[in-house]
Amino acid sequence: MPYVRIELPPTIAPERAHPIGDAVHDAMVETIAVPVDDKFQLITRHPPGAIVCTPEYLGVKHTAQALFIQIFLAPGRTLQQKRALYAMIARDVSAAAQVGPSDVLISLVETLRENWSFGDGVAHYTL
Repeated sequence: MPYVRIELPPTIAPERAHPIGDAVHDAMVETIAVPVDDKFQLITRHPPGAIVCTPEYLGVKHTAQALFIQIFLAPGRTLQQKRALYAMIARDVSAAAQVGPSDVLISLVETLRENWSFGDGVAHYTL
């Protein structure tokens, strides 16, 4: 169960939120073997000034359209899979959001399967 948080600046139109979420999900399905029906996302649009992103870091330039994608998932993906995921998300989200790929910032947070509950207060992966 990857859980995806997508933080959008006010410069991205509201109608782009779901296509952005779909692009992230499709990339996870294709590159890291997430099941198609395993879609859990929180997409948040922020007011001006709520997203802080340095104008340049590690040689990558960012604009006021920078958006953040954080994916919580179980460990087990290879570096090659992660690189493919980053590349596909940057490509497809930039198209969906109509921003440059340098404005698509991605982080993965790996957490053990025992730390997930899908509801009812049950640690489903421990059963």
